[in-house]
Amino acid sequence: MRSTSEQLHIIKSGGANIVPESALVQKLDRGEPLRIKLGVDPTAPDLHLGHAVPLRKLRQFQDLGHTVVLIIGNGTALIGDPSGRNSTRPPLTAEQIAANAATYVEQAFRILDAEKTELTWNNDWLGPLQLADILKLTAQFTVARILERDDFANRLNNQLPISLHEVLYPVMQAYDSVAVRADVEMGGTDQLFNLLAGRELMEKLDMEPQVCLTLPLLEGTDGVQKMSKSYGNYIGITEGPNEMFGKVMSIPDEIMPRYLFLASTFSVEESDQMIAAWQAGELHPNILKRQLAANVVTAYHSAAAAAAAEAEFDRVFKEHAAPADIDEIALNLVSDADGLVYLPAVLVELGFATSAGEGRRLIDGGGVQIGGQTVATGDYRLAPERLQGAIVQAGKRRFARINF
Repeated sequence: MRSTSEQLHIIKSGGANIVPESALVQKLDRGEPLRIKLGVDPTAPDLHLGHAVPLRKLRQFQDLGHTVVLIIGNGTALIGDPSGRNSTRPPLTAEQIAANAATYVEQAFRILDAEKTELTWNNDWLGPLQLADILKLTAQFTVARILERDDFANRLNNQLPISLHEVLYPVMQAYDSVAVRADVEMGGTDQLFNLLAGRELMEKLDMEPQVCLTLPLLEGTDGVQKMSKSYGNYIGITEGPNEMFGKVMSIPDEIMPRYLFLASTFSVEESDQMIAAWQAGELHPNILKRQLAANVVTAYHSAAAAAAAEAEFDRVFKEHAAPADIDEIALNLVSDADGLVYLPAVLVELGFATSAGEGRRLIDGGGVQIGGQTVATGDYRLAPERLQGAIVQAGKRRFARINF
């Protein structure tokens, strides 16, 4: 293994907090593999680069010689994590959880080394708990302690309801740490309360308590909001190479260092050197971003796919040509009394807008082109002949060829 100081530098790269750092140093000083825990509730089937941040950190631990314990929360998902929520999560069925978990595991092992990963399911130990067992666990926490968490405190202050089963969530997550004897538990900054609950429970059960390692939430392509499908600023890890490359190229320059540390496969030393060269003016930001985009595409596809995606990006954005692999979509839209087609509805049918209102805003903002010509503001009703066989472009990266 590397020295403690070398390992600590890698572990802290891109991280938020280590609580307490001194305990992690003591564990690393032993020179023995640590058990690094990450628990995930399979609430959605598809992952994006934001979801992959803790998986990337787990891979760093694996490369340092430590053991990763990946817990699929098929038990805790029945409750629903209240972290960052101002309302109770809608319940998932066991069937939904199983379906989501299957795709999550497949995607997670695109990042993790399967041979160095212990894959576990927390309903294996949570499901058999009897009432006496649950009462014993809940007795280790006070109501005041549970209500300290910001999410619950904010709800109480705003007179929003807190369901009783939500209060059990941090207790159950804490018991996960006991069940797998975790040395370190990882989570987002919004997970610190849950992680500390695990540390507290282990202490009360006379176990060596885990260290809590939090990671920041990765900003999306807008550089402002956290990456989320609901914000439309995400980069899915199952997206095609061209879309993935283009989205990485669209991120603001100022958040490139966070993507290097949190979303790429570059080593910490390589990332340090690249950032230093960029900040010194020795590496152009466009070159750095291209290296980042190629790295991300290579990680989830291949080096050949990354090279092809970069060539396609240049064809579209430097040469202003249409993509080589435009989807051809057959539509069956009804003309109005004047024989015209309502363009915002066409954009909805193409998946370029979620509503006619969004389609109108896209047009009025100059974001729609037909056959290479920008559609004028308010030009919503078009002759079908103008659309038949034409390439419709929305924004910078969405293209489709229309056939009625």
